[in-house]
Amino acid sequence: MTETRADNVTWLTQEAYDRLKAELDHLSGPGRIEIAQKIEAAREEGDLRENGGYHAAKEEQGKIEGRILQLQGILENARVGEAPRTEGVVGPGMTVTVSFEGDDEEVTFLLASREEVGAPIDVYSPKSPLGSAIDGKKVGDKATYNLPNGRSMTVEILDATPYGGA
Repeated sequence: MTETRADNVTWLTQEAYDRLKAELDHLSGPGRIEIAQKIEAAREEGDLRENGGYHAAKEEQGKIEGRILQLQGILENARVGEAPRTEGVVGPGMTVTVSFEGDDEEVTFLLASREEVGAPIDVYSPKSPLGSAIDGKKVGDKATYNLPNGRSMTVEILDATPYGGA
């Protein structure tokens, strides 16, 4: 069955995809072996109840397994290339400028997967409250989203242009 819903797609550059794939390969291969060796070495030190090294290694193992699952999910739903973009319409891969209601300051950011680290500007996820509120909006539109404290914030879309890279 082919997944056609755009909500589940994570658009990644080839560079970001390759970096995440390399991280996954390392963690699921040599990374797992290294942590198993740390756990075994700590286990040989004796009483596990008071063995800080053992508990730290087990915690690290949990973090590695969590990151492996996260990477698998990202890569499973990844598309390499550029998301379809229309000048003036907010969407993944667009540089967006907004103003917050009641504030004269403008904020410009890249709407893209948070895995696109290394961009010279801030990156906001399309799945974040702000990102999902403005996705599909046009220049001049306003969008309201909820803040973590329960309040709502309204922004006006001032510009939306395809991201040109560094």
